[in-house]
Amino acid sequence: MKHRTLRGVAALTLGASLLLAGCGSGDGGSDAETSPSPSASDAPSASPEDLAALEAVTVTGDPGAEPTLEFEAPLEVSAAVTSLHDEGTGAELEEGMQVTMQYVAYNGADAARAGSTWEDDAPQSFTLGDPQFDLLTEPLLGQKVGARLLFAGPDQSGGTVVNLIEVVDAKKIPSRAEGEPVTPAEGLPTVTLDDTGKPTIEVPEGYEAPTELVAQTLIKGDGPVVTEDQTVTAHYTGMLLDGTVFDSSWDRGTPTSFSLQGVIPGWTQGLAGQTVGSQVLLVIPSELGYGAQGSGDTIPPDSPLVFVVDILAAE
Repeated sequence: MKHRTLRGVAALTLGASLLLAGCGSGDGGSDAETSPSPSASDAPSASPEDLAALEAVTVTGDPGAEPTLEFEAPLEVSAAVTSLHDEGTGAELEEGMQVTMQYVAYNGADAARAGSTWEDDAPQSFTLGDPQFDLLTEPLLGQKVGARLLFAGPDQSGGTVVNLIEVVDAKKIPSRAEGEPVTPAEGLPTVTLDDTGKPTIEVPEGYEAPTELVAQTLIKGDGPVVTEDQTVTAHYTGMLLDGTVFDSSWDRGTPTSFSLQGVIPGWTQGLAGQTVGSQVLLVIPSELGYGAQGSGDTIPPDSPLVFVVDILAAE
């Protein structure tokens, strides 16, 4: 599933350029989606000069509120770089936790404030250990809630953006859907689960793609109802009708978080109204997926899509 990564959500929230620029890279896709981000191992390494530039940033303000960043402009880095500014005192951050954070961003070119999640009280979440956010996982793993992290990275325009990130919450989430099994309608693709909960999808011979969205609950969770303006943490597998699996968070080993305002319409419409803890089978007509454009080399134009989604959390 291609969706807006943290930087894309931030851009929507703040109307600014990439606030976590080093955590993602666009693929030239439509406004409805962006590519998953590169892992830290794929990204270029920060130099001693990059670290020195970040360490020259002065942070004013107490934890719990938006700080002020001051530095001599222009500030430029050649690669993403992080530095722990304050240790937290809350729960220890462990892999697989849903981490919620606030952050403020400044333009490196002129040291001007670019935007802030504090401003609109719109904290963002991600799963610690999600390969899309390795650049945050490495410095935060083993820290505690309340930790504050300085981050700087190149943005899409060739400049540098500087952030102060504060972890405001972290919680453990289930590793799979949990709830009451639901008997699906006849004739739909069938789903079988292994011992870990990872799904395998089988499309019946002769199955014809629907002209309207199919959203079949397979497991009914007892959590709150998901709304289309929320950020959802999920495990999922996506495939074409010919059986080709083109994406799977299960294969990456970690659930992923995304805004339902930043995914294909079939996801927004199919998951809104479901309950947290549920597993949902989505059969998505091309018009509610990637349409005539398709997506890269993995999803041909005019392709119906099949997903199995475990909704693990929503906020």
